[in-house]
Amino acid sequence: MADAAPLWRRMAVSRGLRCCQRAFAWLPVLIIALVVLWSYYAYVCELCLVTLSNPVEKVAYLIIFHILFVLFVWTYWKSIFTLPVQPGKKYHMSYADQERYENEERPEVQRQILAEIARKLPVYTRTGSGGIRFCDRCQLIKPDRCHHCTVCAICVLKMDHHCPWVNNCIGFSNYKFFLLFLAYSLLYCLYIAATVFKYFIKYWTGELTNGRSKFHVLFLLFVAVMFFVSLMFLFGYHCWLVSRNRSTLEAFSAPVFQNGPDKNGFNLGFIKNLQQVFGEEKKLWLLPIASSQGDGHFFPMRALCEAQNPLLANEEQWGDDGMDEEPHDSGEASSLAIERET
Repeated sequence: MADAAPLWRRMAVSRGLRCCQRAFAWLPVLIIALVVLWSYYAYVCELCLVTLSNPVEKVAYLIIFHILFVLFVWTYWKSIFTLPVQPGKKYHMSYADQERYENEERPEVQRQILAEIARKLPVYTRTGSGGIRFCDRCQLIKPDRCHHCTVCAICVLKMDHHCPWVNNCIGFSNYKFFLLFLAYSLLYCLYIAATVFKYFIKYWTGELTNGRSKFHVLFLLFVAVMFFVSLMFLFGYHCWLVSRNRSTLEAFSAPVFQNGPDKNGFNLGFIKNLQQVFGEEKKLWLLPIASSQGDGHFFPMRALCEAQNPLLANEEQWGDDGMDEEPHDSGEASSLAIERET
């Protein structure tokens, strides 16, 4: 009984710390929400209703502002609350395989068990040594472009990164929403800065003198410009990633195939890369509605496309071949090596 009390206390403290950690993770989202709410008040009330005197200009400003505001909030909401997709059941080890794998002490036999499972699955990417990508925490063979998120504690299909500003993992299920969120954030900030600038000058030169509105209008321009500049670089980087069909993780560490690493392995050309994220129905491209191709478990590869169409093999690697790493010979590496998450 003496040992039970300290154990109970440790468990209570651990649960308390996890609750605090989960609550603290929402702080960046709360900050963004408060800034957006203040920007709505400052623009609608202090600029349009108080500062503007021309009714036509006032109505035009409000209509365009609310269209951008709705799209911005809609995409932000979808980025936050669209849950990341985990690999399907067929990628998880069955109870019998898991028991057999855990009870087996010989590494070579463990490799054979994983190899038997992997042969039934459409997985083509490998570890750095050319082995099978296996998540020891989730007990599954990882599909291509799938990675384990240590924050979410799950394997995420086509994981791009974990974003603290949406308190969510950005992956196959919500990458389109995240891109649209960045785009509409840029337009939102740009529109505010462009329409506020004239009245910023008037307040700055003393032509307008309303003290309370002056503070909101001046500060609104500074905040809009600051966010616009920071978002511009982030959005530009993700546009570059989409054009080459790479995730943020793949940009830092090229995916490894049976013939070695190839950062252009999933690059199918600009149009097909775009369609893979936004879908083939162009009317849905600008709306935060799920339209991405596939289910996140398998992605067409450039090598397979070249095998089907030899003419593609002679094309330039979309301007990146001069910078690509030479594929490493993985012939001597074991094709049955195991990748464990750390």
